[in-house]
Amino acid sequence: MKFEGSYVALVTPFDSEGRLDEESYGELIRRQILGGSAGLVPCGSTGEAATLTHEEYRRCIELACSESHGDVPVVAGVTANATWKAVEQAHEAETLGADALLVLAPYYNKPTQEGLYQHFRAVARESRLPIVVYNIPGRCAVNIAPKTIARLAKDYPNILAVKEASGSLDQVSEIISLTRPSFTVLSGDDSLTLPMLSVGARGVISVVANVAPKETQALCTAFLKGDLKKARALHLRLFPLGKSLFVETNPIPVKAALGMMGLCRPEPRLPLTPLSTEARPGLKKALKSFGAL
Repeated sequence: MKFEGSYVALVTPFDSEGRLDEESYGELIRRQILGGSAGLVPCGSTGEAATLTHEEYRRCIELACSESHGDVPVVAGVTANATWKAVEQAHEAETLGADALLVLAPYYNKPTQEGLYQHFRAVARESRLPIVVYNIPGRCAVNIAPKTIARLAKDYPNILAVKEASGSLDQVSEIISLTRPSFTVLSGDDSLTLPMLSVGARGVISVVANVAPKETQALCTAFLKGDLKKARALHLRLFPLGKSLFVETNPIPVKAALGMMGLCRPEPRLPLTPLSTEARPGLKKALKSFGAL
């Protein structure tokens, strides 16, 4: 499997009773496919995986697979911080029809680099699906070192990529220098997608794509085709929107944005709370400036 372009980190919409809103979820997915997104990523950080029930987790993956009709790959989030549970989630995602896995670094436990290696090793050995390692130290309290990523990529051929959200271009450069040419780095920070592409990344797992799927995919496509002028123009157009979507903890702002656009209800699930009154005018202004309202 080749990871390239914009993969949307799907939000999980809830209805007025706080339950999974399957109708809105389906509409959001269809909008992404029509917008040209390269893939769908349900049940990640943006999808509030940490607060989904087991049945909601299953339905989000099932619906993503059924709505995609095989036209774009579904990369299911595996977000457990217990290794045995991550293996179970990987098995479940595979049986539900996922095409690949986005496996989060364990959070709260604060494992050593050897512990991180053993965690991903266990999932890779127990799954036939391609794996994207998810490195996001700001949420997990641990950073997967480039040498650990390179070791995993060397030892397990189904570990094909990393979603790199450390915010460090030095780390991205080191990963690329240590891994085989076929190993892929995907940006985990929308504002750094173009800089990461410039040092060898091949795409992004994007929050901004929830609002702007066409433009996010177009940025990646332009760069990969060598049209740096167009890629830079798209980066500068998306940049203010991207900043506005991170004024509070993700996915609070992006759900508020989708609510303003009439695409789903804006409320996240506790302990996340709706976007503050103070932040709403700035977000609305950014959406209007971008042309999303």
